[in-house]
Amino acid sequence: MNKKIFIFIFGIIILGIIAVDLAMPKLKAVSNFGECIAYGYPVMESYPRQCGTPDGKTFVENIGNELEKSDLIKSGNPRPNQTITSPLFIKGEARGYWFFEASFPIKLLDADGKEIASAIAQAKSDWMTEDFVPFEVVLQFTNPDIKEGTLVFKKDNPSGLVENDDELIIPVNFPEVVKSVQLYYYNQKIDQEMFDYISCGSEAILPVEREIALTQTPIQDTINLLLEGNITSQEKTAGFTPMFPLEGVKLIGANLKDGTLTLEFDDPMNLTGGGSCRVGIMWNQIRKTAQQFSGVENVRFLPEELFQP
Repeated sequence: MNKKIFIFIFGIIILGIIAVDLAMPKLKAVSNFGECIAYGYPVMESYPRQCGTPDGKTFVENIGNELEKSDLIKSGNPRPNQTITSPLFIKGEARGYWFFEASFPIKLLDADGKEIASAIAQAKSDWMTEDFVPFEVVLQFTNPDIKEGTLVFKKDNPSGLVENDDELIIPVNFPEVVKSVQLYYYNQKIDQEMFDYISCGSEAILPVEREIALTQTPIQDTINLLLEGNITSQEKTAGFTPMFPLEGVKLIGANLKDGTLTLEFDDPMNLTGGGSCRVGIMWNQIRKTAQQFSGVENVRFLPEELFQP
């Protein structure tokens, strides 16, 4: 009898242990920073960011070798782990000795190190200095069927000596799905051809094609892209003249209701005002860009004094 009671009690204990184990939340297996964030674990806003799991593990965000090379070269756009689309407007600054004949090569690689595209960055001021020199380049590429890649800023090394090689490595992400959109910019050449004078009319505000990552906020993403004011050399030659960017001007809210899209901006330096021609062009660039989206019939700006002559 005692033996049966013992077996019964032992069985109850085992079942209790199993029940408690099943009820306890299981720690998700995490092997990198991206998985840690995806599982919702807390992120420390350091640089680079760090994500910690309940079992005491810490995963550090991969930002390439940006910190190591920060006294030699800096990428303003793109930033580490930014999602990029084509055309990619690369901007930054590098010490004069990073250049040779005012240029250096940039390569876009996939996760396996295979080259996707390349371009030559050009200095925007005198490169014969040891100070930082701004550079720009437009990199065009076909969006690959992968999630991650690397942008490599190569120091120009005409000597060919290995000891003179150097590079900045910036990890980037590719969107799984992209959406084609149009940015409307003023084309002065077309304006003059149509009217034989500068009319500043909406007829001369024409689209250029872009791609954005497919998100829940396509209107905001597209307006933000418009405000960056980036155009390719071919578009510039064709006569496109963006009125953006404007220092400090940014979109801080968007709301679509009953066909009216209300866009709220911050303009701390009052740069959205001016003459009627300039203001009209800026207003129409935003309006026509917004009205490509279904449901947008009218566009309203807040504060209401923005984009007024």
